[in-house]
Amino acid sequence: MTENRHPRIVLFLKTFLLLAGLLLLAGPGTGADDQETALPLLEARSTDDLPTMKKRRVIRALVVFGPTDFFFIKGKPSGLQADLLREYEKFINKGIKRETEKIHLVFVPVPFSKLIPWLQEGRGDIAAHFLTETPERQKSLLFASGRRMKVSELVVANRNIALPDRIEGLAGKTIQVLPGSSYLEHLQALNRQFREKGLPPMDIQPVDPNLNSEDILEMVNAGVIGMTVIDDYKAKLWAQALPNIQVNEQLAIHRDGYVGWAVRRNNPELAKSLQDFSKKVRKGTLLGNMFMKRYYKSTRWIKNPAREQAREKFEQLLALFRKYGDRYGFDALALAAQGYQESELDQSRRSHRGAVGIMQLLPSTAADKNVGIKDISTEENNIHAGARYLAFLRDRYFSDPSISPEDRMAFSWAAYNAGPAKVRKMRGLAEKMGLDPNRWFGNVEIAAGKIVGRETVRYVANIYKYYIAYRYLMEAENRRRQDAA
Repeated sequence: MTENRHPRIVLFLKTFLLLAGLLLLAGPGTGADDQETALPLLEARSTDDLPTMKKRRVIRALVVFGPTDFFFIKGKPSGLQADLLREYEKFINKGIKRETEKIHLVFVPVPFSKLIPWLQEGRGDIAAHFLTETPERQKSLLFASGRRMKVSELVVANRNIALPDRIEGLAGKTIQVLPGSSYLEHLQALNRQFREKGLPPMDIQPVDPNLNSEDILEMVNAGVIGMTVIDDYKAKLWAQALPNIQVNEQLAIHRDGYVGWAVRRNNPELAKSLQDFSKKVRKGTLLGNMFMKRYYKSTRWIKNPAREQAREKFEQLLALFRKYGDRYGFDALALAAQGYQESELDQSRRSHRGAVGIMQLLPSTAADKNVGIKDISTEENNIHAGARYLAFLRDRYFSDPSISPEDRMAFSWAAYNAGPAKVRKMRGLAEKMGLDPNRWFGNVEIAAGKIVGRETVRYVANIYKYYIAYRYLMEAENRRRQDAA
């Protein structure tokens, strides 16, 4: 399409792509890279209130990509926030019969760190995430909970850790939490109280920013992380599903906080509409309970990489992962994490497609000239072939120096799972969506969900999580040896 097209045709295309959402999740405009004939997502900035949104018939919802809040199933946006937003779309269109007059909710996935900045910049209209109201956030945001959704932030620990009965018992303890969260803000405030009382402060450690709350709780269950903080409703539901975590409701670092979606302070009419809607879905209502149970009680929990048997197997194979990690330029723990995701480090594993062993390679792939290892029936040859194939993918398809080493690793894992051609499509779609095609987490993974669904997204996320878990385990073991020396 070129700029000399008839202006009415261009206007029609803009309007159609705006309302239909070519990618199902784009904000106003297509996110296409042709700036002459489209309204790219990143350039569509508006801070106007609800009347303007109704005139354009589009409300842009900023959502955080993750395993429960927002993801794709067979290309369809799914998750708790996606379902709630669809309900809000019905709510705001009540009484409007003509399709051409209805208001459309469109999804704009962003990393958590960009949720509030993009809202303030006018790149979205609703921060559709359960954000805790804090004094700092209230300076620039209006919260749409209607002050009906209350949560307390509870300490959660592995069952092998003795939890204190009183909040002062946390003095001197190590707690690991998400960076940029309200948990971190409230823990820091609690530390100030401890210092005033002459108590030792807590050792507050932010975890890797690519993890999410669910990842952290699974690591607590595995014993990789000792103690964290989470909202009460999540803590209680996860405690029913994860056998090795404990929750003490007396250990609340913050009580009766209000959570909800947020909008800009200069959007009071949108805030009022959302507050009216929140009455319908607050905790305790039939619809609210249904959504909470769907996404926080029926989640399929992934495998535990730190259980004793898996840990012993990991230690047995670590020398091989180091040998071939060194040969092909990989972190041995990253290779081990991939082997765990593929087979739980079980060389006897065979897939229905014929994939073999620890690294779950097809014999034909291993025998190909790019790998050249014909017999992958032994642990060493299997790990060697997997590392060599991963190196081939990395060096052939992701050698651009503008891609960081961490993202080269993530793209290589994705290609190992879905094939390099699919990853090329994912990166192309990410660019059209206004995302960074050279970054996996929070960027290309969103496009991946649109193209291939959850499998590859969860595949990379799980490996990364296991990698972090192995790192924590090794660091803990090194500290233990140093203490014993």
